Amino acid sequence: MRLIAVRESELSVDEVRAAVADPAAGGIALFAGAVRDSDHDQGVSGLSYSAHPTAAAELRRVAEEIAEKFGVIAIAAVHRVGDLAIGDLAVVVAVACPHRAQAFDACRALIDELKASVPIWKHQRFADGTSEWVGTP
Repeated sequence: MRLIAVRESELSVDEVRAAVADPAAGGIALFAGAVRDSDHDQGVSGLSYSAHPTAAAELRRVAEEIAEKFGVIAIAAVHRVGDLAIGDLAVVVAVACPHRAQAFDACRALIDELKASVPIWKHQRFADGTSEWVGTP
């Protein structure tokens, strides 16, 4: 684990990429999730993320599981909370592995499992004034 965090401050692709840099890595895969301007044919004006107090610990557990399963050399995952604007980065994850196929597979598994099990919830605000919670139990 090189970098695991849930934070209110702006995210940096460069920070996450630097965190997984390793001379043994033949492949580094990185995913950056940004706030988009629409969802389900509705215009999105902004959103906010909320996290359970255990979110960082759960993110670490997920990262450890992925690292072990895929033979990862280095892993990093950062998710933002608070109010985000269109275009802001909401999540950045990266893995470094000996080979590119491992890196692609591990990175996809990491973001998919993060979204499925880390207790972080999205509140979308739509252009028409309505809103919805996404990812809540």
